[in-house]
Amino acid sequence: MGDVSKSDLVRACGYVSQKKSGDERLNFTAFYEALLQAKGVEFGGAPKAGKGGRKLSFSTKVQFNGNLMVGKAYTAMLDLKPGDEFEIKLGRKQIRLVPLGAEDEEE
Repeated sequence: MGDVSKSDLVRACGYVSQKKSGDERLNFTAFYEALLQAKGVEFGGAPKAGKGGRKLSFSTKVQFNGNLMVGKAYTAMLDLKPGDEFEIKLGRKQIRLVPLGAEDEEE
């Protein structure tokens, strides 16, 4: 497109939305992300989507009763089934779940 400004380039590629006030908003971030993707550049390791299209947060918290929950989306990603058993390995500020019968890589 020659010597057009960055704003004109973003606008010409359709990365424009309307503010509540009716003014134009140029979506530079979306434009640059699409440009990088088109050039084959992978960046950010964005969380995968779980059921319902929600993004997985890869974090959890201890519940009021002391339980620590790992959601269904995570167990599905690892192809875990009801009845699968694990040994709980405690480290310094970490918890590892090792499938029973599997060799622990760090021992």
